[in-house]
Amino acid sequence: MDRLSATFHALADPTRRAILSRLSKGPASVNELAAPFDMSLPAVSKHLKVLERAQLIKRGREAQWRPCELKAEPLKEADAWIEQYRAMWEARFDRLDAYLMDLQGKKPRK
Repeated sequence: MDRLSATFHALADPTRRAILSRLSKGPASVNELAAPFDMSLPAVSKHLKVLERAQLIKRGREAQWRPCELKAEPLKEADAWIEQYRAMWEARFDRLDAYLMDLQGKKPRK
């Protein structure tokens, strides 16, 4: 699976998005990440593995503590991919707005 597909696959799940949101505030242990969810630690670990395969998180090792950290690069790539479509749709909506204003005999907004 290419990295962009892996990113979108990982982001498709609300639990994984919540984990990424928590990690945006700083590193956290698996126990800290699991605390808000009503699921087992092995279930949270499966979500973390998906995020790790998508290169959205990095797991560290500091003695007994194994912190997870957010890696933003794949999110930047996904944002860039989405941005090209957002720009296209905005241009289309601007043309539609101008057309509708023309039909109503009004000047288009700038």
